[in-house]
Amino acid sequence: MKTYLTLALALLTTAVFAQDSSRMETDRPDQTESPFITKRRYIQAEIGFNIEKDNGLTTLVHPTILWKYGASKRFEFRLITQLNSQETPLLIPQGNDYETGLTPIKVGGKLALWEEKGLLPKTSIIGHVAFPKFASKVYQANKIAPEFRLTMQHTISDGIGLGYNFGPEWDGFTNEPTWIYTFAPGFNLGKNGYMYLELFGDFKKDEKPVHNFDGGFAYYLSDNTKLDISSGFNLKDSKQYYVALGFSFRFRAF
Repeated sequence: MKTYLTLALALLTTAVFAQDSSRMETDRPDQTESPFITKRRYIQAEIGFNIEKDNGLTTLVHPTILWKYGASKRFEFRLITQLNSQETPLLIPQGNDYETGLTPIKVGGKLALWEEKGLLPKTSIIGHVAFPKFASKVYQANKIAPEFRLTMQHTISDGIGLGYNFGPEWDGFTNEPTWIYTFAPGFNLGKNGYMYLELFGDFKKDEKPVHNFDGGFAYYLSDNTKLDISSGFNLKDSKQYYVALGFSFRFRAF
């Protein structure tokens, strides 16, 4: 309930403070994080609701929220919270149950490294730390889990861009990192819309690599509000897939 009250208040605040002349950039709906920094002194929220299927079991993400604060032209603070309801099989009685709770909270930031110039892409670095006990009991991990990624973007033309990421992530249970990658061309559709296609996946020692494909569409209601829809699936197992809806907004904090 507190999450939805916070969202409602933030939406009201947006109507009052949404006076910026430049359009916001978001990290959703694709898996590729953007190299752009949240505008200085602005708070930005990127909210997603997902339905995920894996081996016949369902996970509901309701919601995941990425909060950002633009501290300067080159740095933003970041906070990620996610509420999951994960379906788990039961042996007795026959059937399934759901485990609902908050996954480990992530705190971090994004630092702009350099601007695009010729073959050199616009590049930033993102880092988060997930704290194992800052979560519901059912989702608590054993260890602090850091993650880092370089996020890069090339401008192909006025209406086409290419984003890609690479970096290590830890899951909070083992010392072995998972190396993730993303590759996502994006295409403007008129003045307010855009779509993307994306290949993303991960590699981990002594495990087979995982490769996925997704795509989506986003539409700007204003320079400070945006809706999105997306879906993706595992390239080796089409029964592993997700569908997501999202809403992003920003407002001047002070």
